[in-house]
Amino acid sequence: MRKIIAAHPTRGTVVLLTLAALALAGCAGNTPRQAVVIDPGNADQARHSPINPRRGDVVSRAEELLGTPYRYGGSNPGGFDCSGLVQYTHAQAGVRVPRVARAQRRYARQVPVSRLKPGDLVFFRLEGKTDHVGIYVGDGEFIHAPSSGKRVSRARLDSVYWRPRLIGAGSYLTVQ
Repeated sequence: MRKIIAAHPTRGTVVLLTLAALALAGCAGNTPRQAVVIDPGNADQARHSPINPRRGDVVSRAEELLGTPYRYGGSNPGGFDCSGLVQYTHAQAGVRVPRVARAQRRYARQVPVSRLKPGDLVFFRLEGKTDHVGIYVGDGEFIHAPSSGKRVSRARLDSVYWRPRLIGAGSYLTVQ
């Protein structure tokens, strides 16, 4: 009969691994962090407060553009289509994003819908393919450029229309 002995790391190994992890964390970047004050009575605030200022920049810019007319192929404040709105708001925050919804989904870092943060992207299938995208702003809402004749507006992920069409989420922003 063969005896299996579990190997336990030595104290030196644990210290070395800890130092390596800290060194790698320091390489993750020196993006300035925004101070977040959380009201202990408001758990939702902690979940939806942007830590990375770029997340706040994307959401703020999208909110400023509410009411802008939809324009097919539009990618400026004169008019937007859905992916043009995403590309423009991210560019204003210094983040490069592909132009069309399908490429935005393909190249984004995948995010579980259950872990969405403000500034993440939500993708929808309307006609058999990834053909619509919006910017998640928190509390189950996203901002998007819906379609011809409409304007940049807010919508809810759990609405009867959008919930069955949601096919995924992604981000071009850091995890924070």
